[in-house]
Amino acid sequence: MNRSEVRELAFKLLYSLEIQKDTSDEQIEVFLESNEIVDATAIDYIKDVVKGINNENNEIIITNNLKSDWQIERISKVNLSLLKLAIYEIKYKQLPYKVVINEVVELAKRYGEETSQAFINGVLASIVKT
Repeated sequence: MNRSEVRELAFKLLYSLEIQKDTSDEQIEVFLESNEIVDATAIDYIKDVVKGINNENNEIIITNNLKSDWQIERISKVNLSLLKLAIYEIKYKQLPYKVVINEVVELAKRYGEETSQAFINGVLASIVKT
């Protein structure tokens, strides 16, 4: 399983947890089992991302980089999950921001709304500048 596939699975789990408002270990295990994820490296990465995002308040970073007439409550759960994933990978996993942004924008094309890719690209560009 390559990094892009693992990132997509992490996004799907984050989105699911965002909808359920339940980030318990049990929910993570159910997701891993139902998706038949057995690769230990993938499991470790997904758990690390989810727990890391839950420990850090990335919503403050997102809010500070939105246009003045936007509030975080207006952001779709898909876009919010993708932004949290990207911020965590850039800031805490220290992955190259160009790679992360490119892959998250691709996920936005696949799972988001028509305007998701431009929105996510703009917010992440603002975050990277600061």
